Amino acid sequence: MTHATLTRFLLLALLWGSSFMLIKVSLEGLTPGQLVLTRLVLGAAVLAVIVAARKGTLPRSGRIWTHVAAAALFGNVIPFLLISYGEQTTGAGLAGVLIGITPLLTLALATASLPTERATPRKAVGLVAGFLGVVLVMGPWSDAAGTLGGQLACLGAAISYACGFVYVRKFLSDRGIAPSTLAASQLIAAAALQAVATPFLGWQTPELSGRVVLAVVSLGVLSTGLAYVLYFRLIGDVGATTASAVNYVVPVVAVLTGVLLLGEPVTWNLVVGGLVVLAGVAYAENRLRGARREPVLVRGS
Repeated sequence: MTHATLTRFLLLALLWGSSFMLIKVSLEGLTPGQLVLTRLVLGAAVLAVIVAARKGTLPRSGRIWTHVAAAALFGNVIPFLLISYGEQTTGAGLAGVLIGITPLLTLALATASLPTERATPRKAVGLVAGFLGVVLVMGPWSDAAGTLGGQLACLGAAISYACGFVYVRKFLSDRGIAPSTLAASQLIAAAALQAVATPFLGWQTPELSGRVVLAVVSLGVLSTGLAYVLYFRLIGDVGATTASAVNYVVPVVAVLTGVLLLGEPVTWNLVVGGLVVLAGVAYAENRLRGARREPVLVRGS
């Protein structure tokens, strides 16, 4: 990597990793529904402006938009909501570590649903290791990491992300849509879906302190909108497989920002379990010997 590419890589890891801390702060004044709607609108606006500046065009086919809406549901709306609900009762760092299992779940779902993906002993071992790591992270013998419901919500978000990635790979990846255009379309669809759902998710008068406003604007503009731009630039610089390695740094940043900025505790099982999860993902993806053949698709956090 060049110095500029490494800078983009680390900045992307910071943006995605710190998103869990920003969610935690935003929830001080917003409901999960309000938070998700705001971040999606801001993120969609950033990407729409960029697509327009590049003279790109959004899809015109109703069938493609149907697939985009489904991808937005599983890849943005559901996981964003689950993470937000989960972080009401659990830590930002723990949420980031649990989301770190997404690439491994994607491999498992792709193997089960895509004919081009084959089950291998390597994937099976990686999946088992990842599951054991999740059990360690959640620490069912202790309540120090928050409620079980909050932890399961974050784990459900990882499952939803994986479903979204497999859906995109199966129904959208071969349609010749530019990645930045697809990302903008997906966030626009997600914002529309969330706008419909928000009134039914409970409402309270927002308490918009300076801290909350800064957190939610940063989450939408930077960690949702700009992060996609950086990711696609990295793909152009070093390829999708190398760029997807950012997923190994995101949980580390999530834990560090939770500890340094929110004062969250670090338990032995969070550290050990997180390392087991990352090792399982790395082994399943064959990162320990070299890049695997199939890239991990982009996700938000």
